[in-house]
Amino acid sequence: MRLSPLPRALSATALFALATVISTPVSAQTPARRPTPPPTRPRSTATDTAITQAEVAARRAALAERVENGVVLAFGGRALVHDFSAFYQLSAFRYLTELNEPDHAFVMVVRNKQAQSTLFLTPLDARTAFYYGERVDTASSLKRYGIPGRSFAALAGVLDSLAATGLPFYHIPDVETMDFARNDSLTRGQQAVKTLSDKYPSLPIRNAMPLVLDLRARKSPAEMALIRRAAEISAEGHRAAMLTANPQHEYELRAALEYEFTRRGAERPAYGSIVGGGYNGTTLHYMKDSDPVKPGDLVVMDAAAEFRGYAADITRTIPVSGTYTPAQRRIYQLVRDAQNMAEQMSKPGMSVRAAADSSVAVRTRGLAALGLIESEDATFDPPWAVNCTMSPASCKQANLWMIHGITHGIGLAVHDPMQGSGRDATFQVGDAFTIEPGIYVSSRALAVLPDTPKNRAFIAKVKAVVQQYENTGVRIEDDYLITDKGLERISLVPREMDEIEALMKRRRTIQP
Repeated sequence: MRLSPLPRALSATALFALATVISTPVSAQTPARRPTPPPTRPRSTATDTAITQAEVAARRAALAERVENGVVLAFGGRALVHDFSAFYQLSAFRYLTELNEPDHAFVMVVRNKQAQSTLFLTPLDARTAFYYGERVDTASSLKRYGIPGRSFAALAGVLDSLAATGLPFYHIPDVETMDFARNDSLTRGQQAVKTLSDKYPSLPIRNAMPLVLDLRARKSPAEMALIRRAAEISAEGHRAAMLTANPQHEYELRAALEYEFTRRGAERPAYGSIVGGGYNGTTLHYMKDSDPVKPGDLVVMDAAAEFRGYAADITRTIPVSGTYTPAQRRIYQLVRDAQNMAEQMSKPGMSVRAAADSSVAVRTRGLAALGLIESEDATFDPPWAVNCTMSPASCKQANLWMIHGITHGIGLAVHDPMQGSGRDATFQVGDAFTIEPGIYVSSRALAVLPDTPKNRAFIAKVKAVVQQYENTGVRIEDDYLITDKGLERISLVPREMDEIEALMKRRRTIQP
């Protein structure tokens, strides 16, 4: 999910007073399906696992160790302005508080690495509480979350007092996901920081999100148990979709996936479920899930569950008919071989980049053998801004058919940090991540190429072969943990073609 590219004048008092008032922000035929039997694999104990107050306090202490001296400021998510979905907390705020309610803020004053934390709480009036339930208040905050609470109305004055001390401020941006942080400029936190900066021009204000992400990268045993359970639930959802009888539309498969997620205790899908048949399977983030599916199509199902805040991320590619065609088998096996190679390279201490490169090499050789590229080293003139001199790999013809990376972390966000970063990153104990190679063949990829001599020659050479594999999109994605015992695949759902076909044969054929 959210696949990354290959080597991706109000016063403070007025502002906060205003912030306490204003909130920002099937088909007619139901597919018949057999009940999914209970999983036979050993299940995790995550149903009995919770993130304890002690663990969350340790997270804050670790952040204070990095800050040394300063004021950490974080705002939680805002109350929704509609009744179409439930509230879910921003991941960074939840990481430091475990408080899953809207409209609150968190301040941690750090002196000589010792921290004093406070929650600033926005209560609901009694009548509104009858509709939406009661919130934590200043009387219950310490017992429930291990952090004393004050009224949100006091926050502006507290920040003014702290700004006068000369301590630097560390702001944790209140964004839904760092994938879109640059586009998220109107949050309550960013407006508050701007007001503080205008009022106190000499006040140092730093972005604390990198510090928090660095802490989040290493998963604790309790976090691993929750991620493992999210993957188990997600795997059962994919089994349910494979067992769905003669689906007519993409949304029938999505319904099977998400029903199973909910039935097994997930809070919600970890991201917008991607269920794309045929042509739609070559669109990486297709989430309309509304078109018909027909025998002969492949369906890319990139969908997973969130359990107690922790996300899984699984993709399977299945044939609508229940049987892969010879052409589909060739592309699918190539992607599966690439995933297997990356798995072998994804052990503790091994290079993250080398694992990704090994997957690219396998697919490149296979694409050349199939005639979808002129050669393993052949290049093209890209339609997007890429410096082919600085990054020659980005301009290889193979990358036209495999346009995203294969590894990202998972955790409190579906794109969570891993412990290593940069070219020298290695897999380490405590990492939770995916491996998700893909190949997507569609003549529309050729159609967007600029008209140059090199591209004309490329198109002339491969056009006929592309037609043989037209609208064949294949992605296989699994979830992994690195523990003191090594690499563990936690998304145990069929992924070999013979396994998938055998499971799909158990479908009952239901006439419309």
